[in-house]
Amino acid sequence: MHPQGTVTVVIVDDHPVVRDGLQAILSTEPGLRVVAETGEGAEAMEIIPKLRPNVVLMDLMLPGVSGIEIIRRLAQHYADINFIVLTSAAGDEEIYRALEAGARGYLFKDMARKELIQAVRAVNKGHRYIPTQVGSRIAQYLPRSPLSPREIDVLQCIAGGMRNKEIAEQLGLSEFTINSHVKRLLEKLNVSDRTLAVTTALKRGIIHL
Repeated sequence: MHPQGTVTVVIVDDHPVVRDGLQAILSTEPGLRVVAETGEGAEAMEIIPKLRPNVVLMDLMLPGVSGIEIIRRLAQHYADINFIVLTSAAGDEEIYRALEAGARGYLFKDMARKELIQAVRAVNKGHRYIPTQVGSRIAQYLPRSPLSPREIDVLQCIAGGMRNKEIAEQLGLSEFTINSHVKRLLEKLNVSDRTLAVTTALKRGIIHL
């Protein structure tokens, strides 16, 4: 049993040194208690519903199940668990996906110790915690024109160095259809050529190599 008013926290990050650092920060803070930590997505899926912590600090890049997928699966079933994304991924698309999945906070790993504590306490009270630099990153690309799953497939192929004819064969579509997808994704990304499309999409976290 935890003392009344104690905020319980689970840490999910695949870097032991990051977990140790977070544990060290949180363990010195009155009223906060780390009840578990893991670096595996699958294990996180097991222990979070079992422990029902108040707050989960969640990395996005995990072996196995991704952080966003874990949040998406659990947030809809456990409204009392508050997820804070803690990541080095600064692309606006990753921020959108995490917040849409159900994250209540989003922190970059270079945040100050004080900000981490503020975020944990804020989301535990039912508030959102979106720092200024995260909000400005999202605002930079509003209004948002998300790429369709098929456009992302085409973009991944372009990033792999494939020509439109090769992409058409790979995806089982006509070359005319691929040409249309390329034109549309260039418009959505507001770029003039394929190379810029790939570099922009990588920077924003829309695709990954």
